[in-house]
Amino acid sequence: MKEDTNMGTHHKLIIGNCMEMSEIQDKSVHLAVTSPPYFNAPFDYKELFKNYDQYLELLRRVSKELFRVLAEGRIFVLNIDDMLINGEKFPIVADATKIFQNAGFRYRDRIIWKKPEGYLRISRRSGVILQNPYPMYFYPDNLLESIIIFQKGKFDYKSVPKDIKEKSKVDIKEIQDKKWYMTLWEMTNVLPNQVLEKDIAAFPEELPYRVIKLFSYVDETVLDPFVGSGTTMKVARQLGRNSIGIEIKKSLIPIIKEKIGFNGQQSLFKNDDTFELIEREKGWIE
Repeated sequence: MKEDTNMGTHHKLIIGNCMEMSEIQDKSVHLAVTSPPYFNAPFDYKELFKNYDQYLELLRRVSKELFRVLAEGRIFVLNIDDMLINGEKFPIVADATKIFQNAGFRYRDRIIWKKPEGYLRISRRSGVILQNPYPMYFYPDNLLESIIIFQKGKFDYKSVPKDIKEKSKVDIKEIQDKKWYMTLWEMTNVLPNQVLEKDIAAFPEELPYRVIKLFSYVDETVLDPFVGSGTTMKVARQLGRNSIGIEIKKSLIPIIKEKIGFNGQQSLFKNDDTFELIEREKGWIE
């Protein structure tokens, strides 16, 4: 993908429910980035939650744990979007923003992720008005998702050693060429039926790549509490960061291992990179 710094990083996968992160010490994480399950989406976790309040309670409990484990001044990035279920639109972005503010985070920014116009995750709603060209038949297709940036307190820029700053320097040309400086990021989403993302609503590697580059330094620890197929962990390793991933589906262990470079038989990590698997006795699903 981009680069491999080979700095002897450590990667920990925890199989269990991320509403509780007892394995992670207070203020030990330098960046968190994640995309939680879509609320009862037919292509993700259909009818996983009994109701919308249960889904919001999940976010509330995760928000408190994230605030606890993040170091002072550090960033949490949430990729999320409103959801249309059985004709009802749920204001997930607004509700999630308020939940994380109530947990203590400062709402820092919102970036809109624009997907290619040739791809839609859900069937073309806009076709309704083409079949019925009259008022009240308009339903737009959604090609956008939100990337919400939160911060815990204020960051002390003087706390980072000069050599670490230089190793973590962001490529200005890359920022300009790909227009990272805008609040609109155009990124190609993971296409359907990719081998390691089959039946998983995974975000593209480009998303954690930008976030990790912009909000963490080499040798620091990146957390993804809804790690899915392991995309965040893979990119963190490539960029010389440590990673922690939490995943509730035990069946994804081999997928995650393969993606981040440890297939269970032979480690593909270079130098001193290491992998650790923690399987809780309860709190996971098949």
